[in-house]
Amino acid sequence: MSSDMVQLWCYLSTSPLLWLTVTLLAYQLGTWCFQRCGCSQLLNPVLTAVLVLVVLLKLSATDYQTYFRGAQFIHFLLGPATVALAIPLYREVAVIRKTFVPIIVALFAGSLAAILSAVGIAWLLGGERILLLTLSPKSVTTPIAMGISEQIGGLPALTAVAVVLTGITGVVIGDLVLNWIKVHDETARGMAFGIASHGIGTAHAMHKSRVTGAFSALAMALNGLLTALLLPLLISLLR
Repeated sequence: MSSDMVQLWCYLSTSPLLWLTVTLLAYQLGTWCFQRCGCSQLLNPVLTAVLVLVVLLKLSATDYQTYFRGAQFIHFLLGPATVALAIPLYREVAVIRKTFVPIIVALFAGSLAAILSAVGIAWLLGGERILLLTLSPKSVTTPIAMGISEQIGGLPALTAVAVVLTGITGVVIGDLVLNWIKVHDETARGMAFGIASHGIGTAHAMHKSRVTGAFSALAMALNGLLTALLLPLLISLLR
C-alpha cells in the first residue's frame, strides 16, 4: 500500500494540474480563513496562500520549475485580468477627468517615493548596487517590475519576491495608515493602494468600493508605465 502511494505521488507531482489545483485550493483556504476571522488583513488570502504553498513545496521537496508548470496557467491570466480593469475605469471616466491634475501629481510623488524609499533603506542597511537595482521597481506589478529589473541590471526573480511582499504589506497595513493620517477620500485611497501595492492592493481596493477600485487600477497602470520610463533615466543620471 505504501509503495502504491509513493508511485501515485510520483505521478501526480509531475503533473501540471496538481500544482494548479493546489494553488487554487490554497487561495480558497486563505479566503475562508480571511472571512472567518472578520476580514482581518493580517490573514490576507494571498499571504495565507503563499505560506501554505511554501510549506507544501518544502515538505514535498518540489522545485519551483515543477510548481510553475502548473501555476503558469494562473500567471497567463494576469494579462486578461489586467485588461479587464479597464471596465471600472470606464465607469469612472467623468471623475477621472475632473481630478486629472491631482492624479498626475500624486502619481509622480508616489512613484518617486516608492523608488527612493526602497533604494534609500537598502543603501542605509549596506545593500550592494545590484540589490538596490533589484528593489527599485518593487511597487510595480510583477511582469513590468521583472522587465525593468532585467533592463537596469537587477535580479528579476528577487524583484518578483519583493513585489509580492510589497503588495501584501501594503494591503495589511494600508487601511491602518490611511485611517491614522485621516485620508478617507475614496479616490485618494485608491491611488495610494494602486501606487504602493499594485495588483494585490487593487484587488483589495475593489472590495472597498467601485470608485476606490477604479482609481487603484488607474494608479497601478500609470505607475507601471511611469516607473518603466523614469527608473532607467534615474539610473543613467546616477552613473
